[in-house]
Amino acid sequence: MEIREMKLRNAIKQGWRLACAALAVALMVTQYSGLASAQTVNAATSESRLALDARPGLALYVDQAGGMTADEVVAYALEHNGELIAARKELAAARALVKQASLRANPTLDVGGSKQVNGGDNSVMVSGSLPLELGGRRSTRILVAEREVEMREAAFADRERALAAEVRAKFGEALAGVYKLGFTSDLLSTEERGYRLVVARVLEGRSAPLEQNQMLVEVNRIRSMRETEDGKVQVAMFELRNAIGMEPDAPLRLRGDFTGLVDNLPPVEEATRLALSSRPDLLAARAAESLAAAQIEQARAEGRPDASVNVGYQRMSSGFPVNGIDDRGQLAPVMGTFHTITAGVSINLPVRNKNQGAIEAAVAQSEAAKSRREFAELTVRREVAAAYARYTSAARAMEIYRVGVEGQADANLKVVQKTYELGAKTLLDYISEQRRFIEVENSFIDAVLDTYRARVEIARAAGSPELIKK
Repeated sequence: MEIREMKLRNAIKQGWRLACAALAVALMVTQYSGLASAQTVNAATSESRLALDARPGLALYVDQAGGMTADEVVAYALEHNGELIAARKELAAARALVKQASLRANPTLDVGGSKQVNGGDNSVMVSGSLPLELGGRRSTRILVAEREVEMREAAFADRERALAAEVRAKFGEALAGVYKLGFTSDLLSTEERGYRLVVARVLEGRSAPLEQNQMLVEVNRIRSMRETEDGKVQVAMFELRNAIGMEPDAPLRLRGDFTGLVDNLPPVEEATRLALSSRPDLLAARAAESLAAAQIEQARAEGRPDASVNVGYQRMSSGFPVNGIDDRGQLAPVMGTFHTITAGVSINLPVRNKNQGAIEAAVAQSEAAKSRREFAELTVRREVAAAYARYTSAARAMEIYRVGVEGQADANLKVVQKTYELGAKTLLDYISEQRRFIEVENSFIDAVLDTYRARVEIARAAGSPELIKK
């Protein structure tokens, strides 16, 4: 009788296990049937996750109603970044030097006098000189100053381009950190609910106390992960504030998401043409080449003859220590006053010093500027091609995660969770599958961030107007 009851219990257990296994298989078939429709659902789910919702735990960092978008953050940085403010002052100084270069040379005035010791002779002299700046000295000086301004303007625009790209990248990093923080917060809430269920099962005698301890360890591990992610978000927000010129304790909330990362981009050839024609650092290199050519002309002008016009007036009183007869027939000292006017031209003859050394130096500088410009063009082509290659790889990786990894990992976790609840899987199986899901989700967010960075790099490399929307 006991043997028969034991066989009956074994048969019931075996039937229960088979039923659980069949249910698990049915769940898996349900989850994975219709691959095309499943991928569509997963894609929609991923897109919804890319649209960041306002959650209570994230309100400190995001505000989808009143926060700052990436364009607004860039505009704020262009107005408040300390480096740009200093560069703007330097640009104003360069423009003032153009005004200075256009001013003509000042005349000189000499005043002097002399008096005879122990005598009555004396003289007073006044003379002036006006440099003519012949040989194109003034025009070449103005041209050099103007080319200097052009180079500084292009360099300033390049600083704006680099800052805009940096700010957009940091904006994306902070936003990705918020995504991870939100995911970890949701996961922690789910785990805490699961822990309470496990505690209830242990109290009812349906689970061993070991499962409660295992679940508690997992809850604390995820709680630690959340604190780590929160710290990373805070650091990212501090770095973003510093980049845009905002005080560390100033309120800053972000508004935006990662949707539209796979929108069509212009062909790489078009982006390369745009970069070669309008990228500020390349324009600065060309301006430096023009500046070097202007400096050659200035050096040659300094080696040409120059002249200055001189005029003067002299009043001289002179006499002798004897008396003579004046017009009235009376004795008077022999004394006369003489007025003299002088005029002339002083010519600087470049016989020995024709400014040969300065000309050679300017020519060498011009050749160096040409080499830098050619290398800059090569670098621009390489950066655009590399940015497109990086974006292509990053976008493909993101799509693979979105369509073929993330949704399936979520489905796998749900299947394992159901089978655990039915008793066909252990808690360790569920925890292991959950850790894989966490790794997949974080990797997916990293792939999204890489794609976002790649698009920012394309805009930076091509000098796209989308980088700075004024």
